[in-house]
Amino acid sequence: MTSKTDADLKVAFGETVRKFRTAKGLSQEKLAEHAGIHRTYIGDVERGLRNIALVNMHRIASALGVPLSSLISEMERREEA
Repeated sequence: MTSKTDADLKVAFGETVRKFRTAKGLSQEKLAEHAGIHRTYIGDVERGLRNIALVNMHRIASALGVPLSSLISEMERREEA
């Protein structure tokens, strides 16, 4: 696998969060509310602007109703594509 930059990883994770969020029919505001995270933080995550902490990754996964491992697996698939 090709070495990815920190920015590439953040973008891949953000795109994955957006994919799961839109598949669930949630707005950024609703996801933020369910995760207990500010809406602008969710927007920054989706744009790859945040180096998100593990705790917040878990909160987002829980709010999406998926295991954190599903988000990570999807992110890794995006990297390989």
